[in-house]
Amino acid sequence: MADENRLVINGNELRFEPGETILEVARRNDIDIPTLCYLKGATPTGACRVCVVEVEGARTLVASCATPAAKGMVVHTESPKVVEARKMIIQLLLSSGNHNCAVRGSDGVDWTAFQLKVQAEDSSEELCPVWGDCRLQDLAYRYQVSGDAFEGTPTPYPMETVNPFIVRDFSRCILCGRCVQACNEVQVNNAINFGYRGSPTKIVAAEDKPLRDSDCVFCGECVQACPVGALVEKNVRYQVRPWETEKVRTTCTYCGVGCQLELHVKDGKVVNVTGAEGAPPNYGSLCVKGRFGYDFIHSEERLTKPLIKEDGRFREATWEEALDRVAGRLSEIKDQSGPDSIGVFTSARITNEENYIANKFTRAVLKTNNIDHCARL
Repeated sequence: MADENRLVINGNELRFEPGETILEVARRNDIDIPTLCYLKGATPTGACRVCVVEVEGARTLVASCATPAAKGMVVHTESPKVVEARKMIIQLLLSSGNHNCAVRGSDGVDWTAFQLKVQAEDSSEELCPVWGDCRLQDLAYRYQVSGDAFEGTPTPYPMETVNPFIVRDFSRCILCGRCVQACNEVQVNNAINFGYRGSPTKIVAAEDKPLRDSDCVFCGECVQACPVGALVEKNVRYQVRPWETEKVRTTCTYCGVGCQLELHVKDGKVVNVTGAEGAPPNYGSLCVKGRFGYDFIHSEERLTKPLIKEDGRFREATWEEALDRVAGRLSEIKDQSGPDSIGVFTSARITNEENYIANKFTRAVLKTNNIDHCARL
């Protein structure tokens, strides 16, 4: 029976598991079907229609992200009908809003006038803040289309810049719904959703308030899910481009969960943080501290050398001197008053491995069980 679960995609006979969609089968076999609204781990909606494919015998093109694979299906992912449909969808999206990604004016429309309008609304003379890191731009270049085929639509809502970490640019929102799914299905914060109907539709927080006045906890899951420039970290907007940074994989230090991070480093400085996609235990998700709480790394107030207090004042010391001082005092106290006169506090902001070492040091070296955890350290 299992051998009967086969379909054909672009001439390749492929096996599928019950419940898999056409998109899942294709991606598992390295067949590229473009998407915008699809978010792995969330309920497929088929909203953007960019992932449409042609199934022989079907009356219309179908959304591969929401269509279950079926026995005997023959699927074409880049047929003339599919390509034509995708081109029109991309053109419509580009014509709506401030998508000034250097593809908007390639068909003869007055690029200068459009760019000046966008500059005024963005308060910046540069191209889109996610230029070079936008899925819509990628598709525009892939299918060689621009937004000039349709009359542009005005931006109905002003940019929301009052939030501490996230800028919401409604002029670049394509209403794909990925941010809503990331908030409601992945993080389960239920802070945002679709609001209004028809052309006034927008992504809203409760009562259409700014995020800072809503139930938003600023985990940034929506920012990482956004495929365009509608949601951007406030402190990197127009300050950092993706090709200027190097990614460094590391572990978050804010608690013992061990969330995996990608540090985006420019000129030796951490300028942005994203969750490491597909890596346990967080699989790309982060809390507000993990995503935005990295300013301390380069703080001028950060201690970088040990300090020893003498005559009521601190002085800088070498690590060797400081460690010798600590070891000597611990040995002295242990000899004079016994090991149980010593206690050790560990921190939630160090790794599980470091806490384990502290535990072994306390019990095996100091010979005491007086070790506890302090979440505020």
